[in-house]
Formats: sequence, structure tokens, C-alpha cells
Amino acid sequence: GANHEFGFDYLRDNLSLKLTDQVQRPFNYAIIDEIDSILIDEARTPLIIASPDAQSSEYYKIFARIVEGLKPEEDYSVDEKQKTVNISQEGINKVEKILKLQNIYGPENFYLVHFLEESLKAKTLFRRDKHYLVKGGEVVIIDEFTGHLMPGRRYSSGLHQAIEAREWLTDKSVIVQSESRTLAQITIQNYFRLYKKIAGMTGTAQTSAEEFHKVYNLEAVSIPPNKPMIRKDQPDTIYKTREAKYQAVIEEIKKRHTQGQPLLVGTPSTDQNEILSSLLRHNDIPHEVLNAKNNEREGAIIAQAGKFKAVTVATNRAGRGVDIVLGGNPPLPEEAQKVREAGGLCVIGTERHEARRIDNQLRGRAGRQGDSGSSMFFLSLEDDLLRIFGGDRIKNLMQAFKVPDDIPIESGLVSKAVNQAQTKIEGFNFDIRRHLLDFDDILNKQRGFIYGQRQKILTAINGLASLTAEKSDFQFLLKDITAQDLTDEEKTKLNPESETFLGQQILRIIDLLWMENLENLESLREAVNLRAYGQHEPLVEYRRESYRLFKELQANFRNLALEITSKVLASPVISLPEQKLGSPASANAMTDKKLNRNDPCWCGAKNPDGTPIKYKKCHGA
Repeated sequence: GANHEFGFDYLRDNLSLKLTDQVQRPFNYAIIDEIDSILIDEARTPLIIASPDAQSSEYYKIFARIVEGLKPEEDYSVDEKQKTVNISQEGINKVEKILKLQNIYGPENFYLVHFLEESLKAKTLFRRDKHYLVKGGEVVIIDEFTGHLMPGRRYSSGLHQAIEAREWLTDKSVIVQSESRTLAQITIQNYFRLYKKIAGMTGTAQTSAEEFHKVYNLEAVSIPPNKPMIRKDQPDTIYKTREAKYQAVIEEIKKRHTQGQPLLVGTPSTDQNEILSSLLRHNDIPHEVLNAKNNEREGAIIAQAGKFKAVTVATNRAGRGVDIVLGGNPPLPEEAQKVREAGGLCVIGTERHEARRIDNQLRGRAGRQGDSGSSMFFLSLEDDLLRIFGGDRIKNLMQAFKVPDDIPIESGLVSKAVNQAQTKIEGFNFDIRRHLLDFDDILNKQRGFIYGQRQKILTAINGLASLTAEKSDFQFLLKDITAQDLTDEEKTKLNPESETFLGQQILRIIDLLWMENLENLESLREAVNLRAYGQHEPLVEYRRESYRLFKELQANFRNLALEITSKVLASPVISLPEQKLGSPASANAMTDKKLNRNDPCWCGAKNPDGTPIKYKKCHGA
């Protein structure tokens, strides 16, 4: 199955009110295909099931207008390495003047800072057609590693709403959705760490062997190819400007297209993909374009990408796991032979990725199973990777050689500098993931404890025929909650129906408190980072504060469980409707419809007289 579907199954199982609704078995052994993509590239992607919150989307529209008027360097600074943005005092003054506030960071206005920060991130760190695209009035995330669309996924902490508001400024069909409250979440990384043993396979593990060993205790073993690899990997060619680079790419495509060699041209994003396509049309070179905007034709385009004279311009989606058959599909022996004689598939990369394994995946489309083929990369000093991580050093080299804009430099020294830039950013990203994992481990332990207690209660009310007063006191359910025994009179009121209803109400209390705890921990994560300025170690602060919050959660649980027990035993039994949670899309559908306070709650709970319980008195309380 799909990794994210397993993760959502886990979350839904731990929100269910009946054992029969749970679908997963114990976590024993998992074999993961494309394991580096799942455990490293997608490691930090949180899977979230959420419910709607009444937070107004109008604030995001207001702040989207405000930040559009702020100027880079003067009003804010962007750190592209750290992927952060910081507003300056001049910027703060401008914002306060527009909002007519004395101090936006004052206690009475501090909630506005959240909208300001997310709107600034949306403006400076996220690009349309690279990180996301707008489709049917919705902002849909593009997976930066695979180039695939991720419908149903949303950036957290209001960032998605901020991006929607920015796009709304120029396209009023874009809907700025209401913020949502997280009911349950887990990262792909922590989901697979639930298994006692994991293994997997990929063609590009060696560049990440250290991370596999340190994080997952997995060793990377290289297996020799089935047939000798005869693909010719050309050295990188580097130009001063992106314009000169693209012109060189077009010339290379022209030359090889004339020879009949099929070409797969890889681009880092949808917008770069469309620029190259425009240049090919201008030069009358027939080609196919594959990106997130035409993903429904992916199968048909890939099937014919290996035909004689075929030119395919694609994002990363044509890299990992794609098998391009020489001669087209279905294969004809004479067509395949004609393509082999022309040199096989030629892969041209137009930019290096942050991770070497993504480049290696693109190269690996050519020369498969002993076929002929070639690969090459065309780079420029204006590419993001070189500009941010290695541009100055290479630029000095180019100036030392006095190389004109339209002449490339092919040098082992330059290629080494590019590889060093990639190694540097891989190490940088690894450190970030390790640092975040230290924080995540604390949340993971709390989640494991809560879900374990929840499962005990769920098993008790669904798996046992009865917990009547003759057989047991009701302390079985509450043994981890309180030391206070129920009175004999209260025990006599217990029967299977009241026990089941009480158990379900306790489960709802757990879910509500856990949801609040997730929000508290998210706020705490932001707060402890600021404490670093006061010479406090953020992780130590987070560990101490999160422990205090968890103790508060347990105390609140004890009080609420006792309160609900006394109420249930003092009133007639209330029947609950069956509740089933569907796919991630349907689970997140709660966020699609904005509930008013007086609407029936989405969970379907009813009063003793059978009327629906209002949202404001149930999950909206």
C-alpha cells in the first residue's frame, strides 16, 4: 500500500470508538520500496487529521495586502539557507502604521503576529509552480522530490491560508479556507519507527548511508547491477547566466534530436519546465511536456519517451521509479535497435538538486538493463544551489579564467565545487532532520502513552461482554486515572450499556485533551526557540515544559473522567450513533465545510431526546 495511507490508517484507528473500525495489525515488519524517498525525503511530512476552527480567514487577506507593500532588505531579510524570514524594525513600524497600532507585539495584539509571520513566509519562501500550483480555485502542494501533486495535504500553522490569501489578491476564485485544529498527527518518519523491523530497497542509498545508520539503525548494502552499465555520464557544463545555459541546452537537444536520439530533459520546477518548453517551440522542436499541471497524461507520455526522436521535458516526476522503454511501448525490436544505434536515451539535467540522490535518480532513467545511453547536466551560476551554497567560489573561478557568458567551463575543479555544495546542503538538511527528531521524540513518547491508554479503554468497552458490579468494580477503566473508588450505590447502576457509553465519553475526553496538547506543544516549540537568545538550550526547555504540560493533561483527564462518570450514572443512557472515519480526504472533509456554532456537530452525537448536539457544545466547545 501507499505509505501515507498506512499513516492515516494509524491515526484513524486511534480516533475510532469501536474495535471493529480499526484496520491495522501490530507493527512487526515493513519492507519499503524507494526507502530513501519515504524515510528521508518525506520524513518530515506530517500526516494530519483536522477539524474546522472558527478562526477568521479575513486576517490573512488583510496581512497579504500589507506584506505585498513591504520591501526586501529594507523591511525584512530572507535567509535562503535556513529558509527563514525576519521582519526589521522599519517593517514593524510600517505594519503598525497601517493597522493603526501602538505595539503589535503587545499582549492585546500578539495574536496578529501569527498572521504577519505566516504571510511573510508565503510571500518570500514559496513560489507558485515550484512549491504549489493553483487548480480549480485551490492551492495544491507540489512534492518537491517527485514533482507530483499532493491533493488533500495542507501546510500547517496557517501557512496554507497565507498562501491562499496571497493568490487571492490576484485571483478572486481562490478560496481562503478557515484554519483547522489538529485532531491527530504523525510524521512518516515516526510512523515507520513503530515497526520492530524495517528494510527496503532503492537505487540511491549510498549517499544517505550515514542517515540510515544513525536514525534507523539500517546498513546500506550495494548490489551489483544485473547487466554491466555502459551509460556515458558526461561532466557538468557550467555557464555564467541561466539564459546562456538554456541556449546551450537547446543546441544540445537540436543536435541529438537530428541524430534521432530520444531525450529526457529534467527541470527542477513547473515554471522552469514551461520556460524550456517555450524555447523548444520557438526552435520548432516537437516535444512532450510532463509536469504537475498535466499529470493525467503521465502514463501515455512516459510510454513513448523512448521512441526515435522523442523529446520529453519533465519535472522530477520522470525520475524515481520511471521505466522508459527504448523504441516506445509496446516495444518493437526494430525500433528499439534503431534507438540503441542512435545512442540510446539521453538524459539532460538543467539544474542540480539539493540532494545528489535525486540527480542520480534522473541519470538512472538511461542505460537501464545494459542499454546504451548518456547523461549530462547543464548548470549556471544563477541556479539556486550554486547561488546560495557555492556561487561566490565558482564565480571567482570563472572571472579568473575570464570566460565569456556563452562559453562553458568543463573542469574537474568546478565539478568538485558543485559536489561539495551538494554535500554541504545534504549535511545541513540531515542536521535539521536530526534536530527536529530530538523534539519529535518527546511528542512521540507522549503519543505512544496516550494511544496505549486509549486502546486499553477501547478494548475494555468493545472486547468484554460486561464489567458489572458483581464481576468487577468500574475501577478497571479508571485504574490509571484515579485512586477514588465508586460508591456501592454507583456500582449498582452499572450495566453493559452504561459502561459502553461511559467508555466512549472517556475516549472523547482523551481525544479532546490530546488535541489541545498538540496545539500547546506547537506553541511551545516556537517559544523555546526564542529562549536561545537568553542562553537557554531550546531542547532542554522543551523537554521540561512538555513534561509539565503532559502532567497537566493527566490531571485534567482525571478530573473530567470522574465528572463524566458521575453525570452518566446520574442520568439515563444516551445512545451514540456509529462513527466511521473514511479516507484521508473524507477525514479532512471536516475542514472543507465551515460549521457554525449552532450547527449539529460533525461527530453525530445526540442528546437524550434524540436531537443532535450542537457543535458549540461538543467538539467546538
